[in-house]
Amino acid sequence: MCDEQKFRALLRAVRPLDGPAMEAARRRQDRLAKPPGSLGRLEELSVRLAGITGKTINSVDRRALLVFCADNGVTEEGVAVAPQSVTAAQTVNLTRCKTGASVLARRFGVELYVCDVGVRADVDAPGVLQRKIARGAGNIARGPAMTRAQALRALLTGAETADSAVRQGARALGVGEMGIGNTTTSAAVLAALTGANPADVTGRGGGLTDAGLERKIRTVRRALAVNRPDPSDPVDVLSKVGGFDLCAMAGAFLASAALRVPAVVDGLISAVAALCAARLCPEVRGYLIPSHASAEPGYRVAAGELGLTPLFDLQMRLGEGSGCPIAMSVLDAACAVMSDMATFEEAKIDDAYLDPIRERSDDP
Repeated sequence: MCDEQKFRALLRAVRPLDGPAMEAARRRQDRLAKPPGSLGRLEELSVRLAGITGKTINSVDRRALLVFCADNGVTEEGVAVAPQSVTAAQTVNLTRCKTGASVLARRFGVELYVCDVGVRADVDAPGVLQRKIARGAGNIARGPAMTRAQALRALLTGAETADSAVRQGARALGVGEMGIGNTTTSAAVLAALTGANPADVTGRGGGLTDAGLERKIRTVRRALAVNRPDPSDPVDVLSKVGGFDLCAMAGAFLASAALRVPAVVDGLISAVAALCAARLCPEVRGYLIPSHASAEPGYRVAAGELGLTPLFDLQMRLGEGSGCPIAMSVLDAACAVMSDMATFEEAKIDDAYLDPIRERSDDP
């Protein structure tokens, strides 16, 4: 089976959320010994998890963070503060638990998968999955990032990595990245998919000056003009103005949905990859769990397109998937509430006193 056929099969494997399981979860939430809705979004998450897995009681005690690493030729345009060499260095440091995301993953018991899909240098570290499609993507300001065939291979690589993590026991996946220059490619992909003004979706990344930000916006505009990506074809958009990391992340989101496993979205870059996946297969939206509100301006656009409301806002903008382990602890809390709380009957409480509240909540 060729990559195009494998990719189409992946899209067909995604199914809608399980409606009856979600209704059963809502009924159980109503029976738990608490005022209706008093646990807020934890209740919403427990119902969503039921729709994802088809089970009322769930556990995410085993979870994984997938970090896809790749270089981007657009750094030649001076759009990033850090040198390109940082991509390779941090790819290795992720495996040594020396980066923000890896420290948080270890703290919250999240297994880390570090995957090289396009680092320009040879990354010789035992903890890195060697899945390099090419040694960095092309400079999108001067031509396409990659061929369509390479984009499909990167999408499938992300899907295969997600599948491997789930087969090894993960019941929730986070999707992150490492790649200098990828806030520029993300802004270009987001502008292409939504028609947004590049100035509205392009941010300072690692801390650009005003002059640097203007140069970055001009670069995104030039990339769109040079490559003319087709917004109706997300694979075309990714191949022309994206990167290998974005492609692999989108593939991981698709596979998570196909495998009926919740997929936690990190910040801007992760959200743009999730939007690509959702444009390829709208049912993916139901499987996405947001983590934090990124400080990058494009995040609000991407999250709005996906209908996602962040779980928390800690003014984070690191990337790497750093918000995912924190969000997974919230998912764990939602599971604990559903599985361990007593019902009114079990707690020997007559809940008739709540009938007026329930009647008000049922009013149109």
